[in-house]
Amino acid sequence: MSLYTKLVSNILFPLHELVKKHDTTRIRKNLEKSQWSSLESLKQEQAQRLSAFISKVYQQVPYYKKVMDEKGVSSGDIQSPVDLNKLPFLTKALIRDNFEELRSASAGPLSRFNTGGSSGQPLIFLLGKERVSHDVAEKWRATRWWDVDIGDNEIVAWGSPIELGAQDKTRLMRDKLFRSELIPAFDMTEEKILAFIHKIRSSKPKMLFGYPSVFDLLAKTAEKHEIQLDNLGIKVAFVTSERLYPYQRENIQRVFGCPVANGYGGRDAGFIAHECPQGGMHLSFEDIVVEIIDEHGMPLPAGEKGEIVVTHLGTSEFPFIRYKTGDIATLSNKACLCGRNLPMLESIEGRSTDFVQAMDGTMMHGLALIYILRDLDWVAAFKIVQESLLLTRVEVVLTSGKLNKEQCTLIVSGFKKRLGESVDIEVKQLSEISPEKSGKYRYVISKVTG
Repeated sequence: MSLYTKLVSNILFPLHELVKKHDTTRIRKNLEKSQWSSLESLKQEQAQRLSAFISKVYQQVPYYKKVMDEKGVSSGDIQSPVDLNKLPFLTKALIRDNFEELRSASAGPLSRFNTGGSSGQPLIFLLGKERVSHDVAEKWRATRWWDVDIGDNEIVAWGSPIELGAQDKTRLMRDKLFRSELIPAFDMTEEKILAFIHKIRSSKPKMLFGYPSVFDLLAKTAEKHEIQLDNLGIKVAFVTSERLYPYQRENIQRVFGCPVANGYGGRDAGFIAHECPQGGMHLSFEDIVVEIIDEHGMPLPAGEKGEIVVTHLGTSEFPFIRYKTGDIATLSNKACLCGRNLPMLESIEGRSTDFVQAMDGTMMHGLALIYILRDLDWVAAFKIVQESLLLTRVEVVLTSGKLNKEQCTLIVSGFKKRLGESVDIEVKQLSEISPEKSGKYRYVISKVTG
């Protein structure tokens, strides 16, 4: 660690958080101790925090007092994660319909945030200093797993209008002080991509942070132009906010010459899990209770795939209790070689809308369709939209030339084999695939399974 990084990590950033009235530094230090605790100790601590959290929410949040009274559930009835099934699920629709009633009577200043809306209407919700402190601390702990700290050179590829709209003079000065540089993940023309690659080469960051789709695109463009990026000393590429596909991991690792660390979570649900250098996808167990449920809302054991439901224990001012994320994943019952006893996710398979349904009712992950296109070396980019059981649209960008009849037939044939011979496959060539409003790229969208 350089002297400057030590100054930022140990003095300047903690002072910055103190001024903002965030408890980030204390929380991070506690997290770095608790990660080595026994699993039994972690479970006991989580249960105690959950019980205190529910008690506080019942007393101060009108929506949950009403719901719990109607169900005849007292705060004392929730003593462990198993007891959470006594409470209803929280959905985006319920948050919209009960927005003011979800605000705690004792809440301090709250900030409005929203999700990117890539799967439909954006969700507006409120975050307080408590939640922000825990989220920043969780990310901070995870980056330190990879020997990267606040104050090390960092390139951030991000696309949220919230971040980009906040680039005022104060924030620019702060980012410069902490050596964090933002590249906006919008309007990714080849000219801008090459400019971003030049910026990465000149700044030689210790860490990349952002969307996997953006770094995959940067990697492919660098290879195309024979630009070397694996000699810059990058320690890790932290990717988040989108599903990380195996081919993206391979491309990023090969071109940038560094490992890829997956971070899973969202604005609404918080940082749910982070990948350690040994490959374990560790849950933010001290802060978030994770349930995996089946289509009927029943809990599933480790090893079985279902929807992720989260209860964030740092959200007493605007609670997220049994919040249905719409994401599909599997809990692991294995121990990680890194020695941390934080439980893990075995797999993260993306949103329910990343799954498609064949005419015969078979459900399959969008990867089944993605790999049809990934095997075609003349396809540079693509987007798949399942409009209905009878119609799927495929948008493609070619490496060169115009889409011919033979190429179109090859795509149609491959998709019909997966979805059914009676399904109409519309193939359209575009000059580029535009990102969602959030700046993210969605490769598969199903209006059938969503």
